Amino acid sequence: MVDIEWHKKVVPMVGRILRVEHLAEKILDKGSDGATWTLDSFMEIFTKELKLVANKVVAFKSMVACRSGLAINTEVTKKEAEEGLNDVLRAGNPLRISNKSFIDYIFMHALEVAQSYDLPMQIHMGFGDKDFDMMLANPLYLHNLLEDKRFNDSRLVLLHASYPFSKEASHLASAYPQVYLDFGFAIPKLSFHGMISSVKELLKLAPMNKVMFSTDAIAFAEAFYLGAKRAREVVFSVLRDVMVEGDLSITKAVLAVKDIFSENAKKLYKLHKLDDSSKDSDEPHISSPFIKEKLHGSVKNSSTESDVEPHVSSSFQNEELNGSSKDVTLVRLIWIDASGQHRCRGVPRQRFYNFVKKHGIGLPRACMGISSVSDSPVEDTKLTCSGLITIVPDLSTKCRIPWAKQQEMVLADMCSKSGEAWDYCPREALRKVSQILKDEFGLVMTAGFEVEFYLLESVIKNDKEEFESSDKWRKCHTTAFDIASPMLEEMLTYLQSLNISVDYLHKEAGKGQFEIGLEYTDCFGAADRLIYTREVIRTVGRKFGYHPTFLPKYSLDEYGCGSSVHISLSKNGINVFKASDGSSQYGISKIGEAFMSGVLDHLPSVLAFTAPHPTSYERLYSKEWNGRFITWQKENTYAKISTCTLPGAVVVSQFVCPAFDACTNPYLGLASIMTAGIDGLRKKLSLPAPVDRQTRDVNQEDYQRLPDCLTDSLNALEEDTLFNNMMGENLVVCLKAIRKAEIDHYCEDEEPYKDIIYKF
Repeated sequence: MVDIEWHKKVVPMVGRILRVEHLAEKILDKGSDGATWTLDSFMEIFTKELKLVANKVVAFKSMVACRSGLAINTEVTKKEAEEGLNDVLRAGNPLRISNKSFIDYIFMHALEVAQSYDLPMQIHMGFGDKDFDMMLANPLYLHNLLEDKRFNDSRLVLLHASYPFSKEASHLASAYPQVYLDFGFAIPKLSFHGMISSVKELLKLAPMNKVMFSTDAIAFAEAFYLGAKRAREVVFSVLRDVMVEGDLSITKAVLAVKDIFSENAKKLYKLHKLDDSSKDSDEPHISSPFIKEKLHGSVKNSSTESDVEPHVSSSFQNEELNGSSKDVTLVRLIWIDASGQHRCRGVPRQRFYNFVKKHGIGLPRACMGISSVSDSPVEDTKLTCSGLITIVPDLSTKCRIPWAKQQEMVLADMCSKSGEAWDYCPREALRKVSQILKDEFGLVMTAGFEVEFYLLESVIKNDKEEFESSDKWRKCHTTAFDIASPMLEEMLTYLQSLNISVDYLHKEAGKGQFEIGLEYTDCFGAADRLIYTREVIRTVGRKFGYHPTFLPKYSLDEYGCGSSVHISLSKNGINVFKASDGSSQYGISKIGEAFMSGVLDHLPSVLAFTAPHPTSYERLYSKEWNGRFITWQKENTYAKISTCTLPGAVVVSQFVCPAFDACTNPYLGLASIMTAGIDGLRKKLSLPAPVDRQTRDVNQEDYQRLPDCLTDSLNALEEDTLFNNMMGENLVVCLKAIRKAEIDHYCEDEEPYKDIIYKF
């Protein structure tokens, strides 16, 4: 409704499509006397105008289907076209070209020009038009045109899914290289099931690289939005069913989605040329709500990180957060309890969207007083089965479950019955401490996780189930990666569908052990993504016949599993952990030093949160680990705190806490690190000298010893009142009681691994 220059200011790419019959009518309208027109004089101007604009448009478009039908006479004579022109002129103004001979003549001429300029020709299939003769719009009538050798190199785009002839259009696209399909306007004009039926027909025969989508909306922004939203829901439904039936892998389905919504149109209409030209423009572009871009640059995890902070967002999928998809039957509300276990409750779609999404659902207060040993609350937690709390979904985390046919999942906050934040809510604890860091220092803590896991094989020996390693290869071995590639690709695809960015995947040191490095982002988003990543790994691992486990130490003979977390600080989107120049002694800013010193100072207490199970210490102090003292090192994983420096740089971008594992509730683990860091900032602490990275043994008299076991960590936490004050006394008391229950069970059980390997 507004000019192209206006659109260039608000969308990344803009291209014009020329309507052939509209151009012809404009030319004829300009004639001072209709009687003076001849076919030759008209065609001369018509051809000139087509060629003048050919380099400025991305396609031509014809209304031939709804004007005179698709049975185009490829042998129409000049005499028949002249008579047709006269018939049009005799009809008077306003001119509307409807004579079949004349339309066929100018269509074929325009198609020849389009072919010579390598432009596609769209054909409007008339869907929704009042004068549309359905019988004449069957695309099979195009047979003569497609068989004509003059048009072998043409490209015809059949719009609107050729509805109601989608099956016929699909056949043509599979049989003729000239035919492409576009299902715009069939969405959202049809019913939801009508759209699904139409798209299914299109994809039955048509190659995936010849199908594309356009909203074809005009005048109302809501129409563009609804079309784009509905289209994605429909394609998801169609491809999901195809995958369930085994006709398509999820990897190929994701590629098909990219083709349908982006790549096919880019190639067909050569949109990359427009994209390249737009880079020279001084006008800022507003990103599309349907293409989630990291506008602030990419940020890598581990020891390499750019100067730019990650784009902070808690949204997992680009979908209407409060909307309800009609094919969804169930929504899972997920929470993580104090022992680090993933819990969920399913709610039927109608109840979720009518009530639960706003008001939540009730749970016994005991839900946060449970250990990994039993589903009964630990006595000293002060939480009993009497009384209810409410878990309320955080709609910013709601997303479609990639592996469940008709389900969504959402993370939940815990509230009291009055709607207030509950003292025992892990997400609220992190939210509260994050607000303190923001209010007092204007800082945001960012985090990125390394997720280690084992893929074990279940075997029966002496009538008992035992778990064995799934491979014999060691760290980064290419053979192990090659064998596991189909499974790793599926994990990656699921994560991408949840909008979780992965920095790397590799084979870890243990037999059957792998690692996935996650995106570096704000700490709250990092915790959310870690939870969903574990759900993906468990699901895909089981699908491939393995038992996935994140247990810190599933066997004394094998390497441990951790979730090492990389920590940094940002202010107004800028990394302020690193020194601003090379003058710093360690390459760390004063802010960074104070924060990291606080974590070192309180590390014995922090371990009660980040290494919360007896097996955590078997991992930390096993044969491949050392670092039994409160020290830090530069780029050395043997230390419990290690810094990371960009390659070739002298400044430090972040520090790593390897003592973080899957028994940890990620919100509470990050909250404990942040609490300790805030104390360091308040006291303006300075870092002690690092231990040489080659040194694994230190002089015991010079350094404080770290806790040897979970009991020692709890003793340190008992004496450290900081966490009671910052995170809440009730919560800390509850956690200590659960940890003690874990210790008692572990000491009494002869084979504690046999049970908890199913829990983590």
